[in-house]
Amino acid sequence: MIIKSVIYGFMGTALLLTVYFSVVSLISGWPFALSQFRQFWYFIVSLAIGFGIQIGLYTYLKSAIYKKNIGGGVLAVSGTTSTVAMLSCCAHYLINILPIIGTLGVVSLISQYQIKLFWLGLFFNLIGMFYITRKIASFRRVL
Repeated sequence: MIIKSVIYGFMGTALLLTVYFSVVSLISGWPFALSQFRQFWYFIVSLAIGFGIQIGLYTYLKSAIYKKNIGGGVLAVSGTTSTVAMLSCCAHYLINILPIIGTLGVVSLISQYQIKLFWLGLFFNLIGMFYITRKIASFRRVL
């Protein structure tokens, strides 16, 4: 169960980095994607790792629920809250599609707030990790 969660976490991290490079490269070209990554690598990698951790925690929680053969009520509550946590915490990953929005003429406005958006994304990452970890802890207490 733990190995599966770790693997899914690494896959989530890799997937987010792949999406980042794909979107930025398609919109602005590979050289621009590399220059942005070089300039903001610590934010981009941190966001991707945080996303991977959330995927791993979410996978662990789901696996633990199914392994214990818990009734539908606990599964529904835990699954719903975990899903809501993932969706709310991952909404900040829209920052990776900002180049698409930029093609609509909003790039100068967004670029002014790029660093703040990165920090906001990291904050939501931490909130998501904390939230899912609390759900795991409360699930363990119920058993």
